Amino acid sequence: MDAVISEVAPRDGLQSIGPFVATETKIELVRKLHAAGLRRMEVGSFVNPKAVPQMADTAAVLKAALELPGLESTVLAPNRKGFEMARDAGAHRVGVFMSVTESHNKANVNRTREESFADLSGIVRDAVASGMKVRFNLSCAFHCPFEGVVPERDALDWVERVVALDPTIEIAICDTTGNAAPDQVGRVFDHAIRSWPGADGKPRMAFHGHDTYGMGVANCAAAWEAGCRVIDSAAGGLGGCPFAPGATGNVATEDVAWLMRRMGVATGIDWAKLLQAADYAAAIPGALPGGRMRAVPAARAA
Repeated sequence: MDAVISEVAPRDGLQSIGPFVATETKIELVRKLHAAGLRRMEVGSFVNPKAVPQMADTAAVLKAALELPGLESTVLAPNRKGFEMARDAGAHRVGVFMSVTESHNKANVNRTREESFADLSGIVRDAVASGMKVRFNLSCAFHCPFEGVVPERDALDWVERVVALDPTIEIAICDTTGNAAPDQVGRVFDHAIRSWPGADGKPRMAFHGHDTYGMGVANCAAAWEAGCRVIDSAAGGLGGCPFAPGATGNVATEDVAWLMRRMGVATGIDWAKLLQAADYAAAIPGALPGGRMRAVPAARAA
């Protein structure tokens, strides 16, 4: 089975940058990533611009993304208003999120987990009814900046609750701080995938990881070996959660693409064009690139 690399640089990769990135720059990044063969992309977030100023132009970026053939565009929505904006703007998929730990959920969205889950359950129901695809992100599923290592049973309990909402939604088990270990990732994904297959019998879990301690690629490999077939990454390794102290960039798309290539797994990505897109991302003012494979000559893709 092929790997689906879901590109998150336009949203997660840019959201923490202080200087506002020009809308034209964001759109060009989306276009370059699409030209490299990426066909799933998180292009922005309909969030209060006072909370995340960098995402104030999501509507314009989404509009441009929707013009690109074959690209599935995801928009993150923290609440019902964000979901309605995403739906009305034509996003193919809405991403909702909450944290596995109480402390991070309160820091991130100023709600208890039960409050978040109750609200998101209604959003999931309405999104599915409207024909939208849904991604339910469970943040801090492995480690929390406030509570430390998350017991695996706690993460799986929340996965099970999300599974019960609808058989068609995708569930992302997220290493928000980049502090997960490959054996931990492998056990959680193995249990989740064996216990709760999708409506078509295929895995419905995705992995979202950061590379704070240099274990991002190893964690991606562990998730893949456990049966996960959708992996998030950001060109250039951009990113970081403003509400997870110490977390650095996402796992670099070029690192994940190289990993899959070396394992003989198809991704549909043009290596040379991906390197160009990653270099473009890394050169954005204020960006903190973390990827390493950009230095690999394109000729090595042969």
